[in-house]
Amino acid sequence: MSSPINAGRFRTAAAADTSLVRISNERAALSLVALQPGLSAAEISREAQLAPQTVGKILVDLESRGLLKRGEVRRGARGQPATPIFLAPEGAFALGCELGWRHCSVQLVNIAGKVVGEVRWTYAFPDATTLFDAITAAIGRLVGALPEASRERVIGLGLAGPSGLALQVEALGGRPEDAARWVGVDVRERLEAASGYRTTFYNDGNAACWGELAAMPKPRPGTFAFFLVSTFIPAGIVGDGRLWEGHTGEAADLGLMVTTTHGGEQRFVHSVAGLYALQKQLEAAGRPPASPDPATWDWDGMGPVLDDWLDEAGHALAKAIANTAAVIGSNLAVVDGLMPRPIVMRYIEAVRRHLELMPALPDRRPLVIAGEQGMAAAAKGAALLLLFRSYFSGDREHFPAA
Repeated sequence: MSSPINAGRFRTAAAADTSLVRISNERAALSLVALQPGLSAAEISREAQLAPQTVGKILVDLESRGLLKRGEVRRGARGQPATPIFLAPEGAFALGCELGWRHCSVQLVNIAGKVVGEVRWTYAFPDATTLFDAITAAIGRLVGALPEASRERVIGLGLAGPSGLALQVEALGGRPEDAARWVGVDVRERLEAASGYRTTFYNDGNAACWGELAAMPKPRPGTFAFFLVSTFIPAGIVGDGRLWEGHTGEAADLGLMVTTTHGGEQRFVHSVAGLYALQKQLEAAGRPPASPDPATWDWDGMGPVLDDWLDEAGHALAKAIANTAAVIGSNLAVVDGLMPRPIVMRYIEAVRRHLELMPALPDRRPLVIAGEQGMAAAAKGAALLLLFRSYFSGDREHFPAA
């Protein structure tokens, strides 16, 4: 006969199991509505393989919490009239922030995946004395624009950024003391304290990769590599619908792959294929960019400097793509950048040209396509990761392709 203590433990475990099942069922229903807006309760029941009574209770509860809304009843079809179910866009929000090497973007994203507000600015290098206050002010501006009742529905802040901020500040033009201010700083903790929102840190490449995946039309590819041409090269890998972050959260830093330049020098892909490399070449030619924002650069006036950089960068990224494809078993790479769209496409053409010159099995030559999110990818992806893992994901990292 079990003791009262053991019986109590059994009841606690049983209650925990029941709670986990309920949460899993809720997330299955929410995921179906997000992927296929307008499903009826009966269709959700069939798709999720849940009893109609279970689905009915779930939908009532989610609607009472403001996460779902019902549309106009559909009549005229065979059987009982059906009521379409939709996500309530105002049901939940998440903040996303990209703390970049030369820019910062703060976005407010709703549960339906729409960006409802953004504040973005550029700088020569990240300044630890001003950046946290600037981000907090941007958050206050975005949340303050929401109706008062919606402000409490902001679930937290997803922060996307690179690791080792102190390592590149001097290279970007800062002084040694500017770099020293980042030493030992826990960016997530500082921003959480400054903003008052629970903050989750994501590697900038992983966040941007997720933002790109979420924006892809269905059916989404299950496995691919993603590269963003920014100051350096944030990157990410999706494998079987899962974002590969590794045990540190910093996996898939594909810009740290080593490449060989046309001159035979061994370099990181970061230092050849990113916009920092182009900037240094422009400075050497006596034509430094007028601002840190690539959107304002005189791309038409760069002439041979741009041509040379595109060729060298395309060669470096092609090597990274070919080697990544061999490791992950996927021949798909998505490339995007902070440059104007015509320059992004020229960059991709350079990558494709160099890939054609590299040895590859006939059926294994990587396909390179253009991304769609550009400079919005990392901040939006960080907010979407927070929403996804809070409301939709039964398996922490799986994103359905359909």
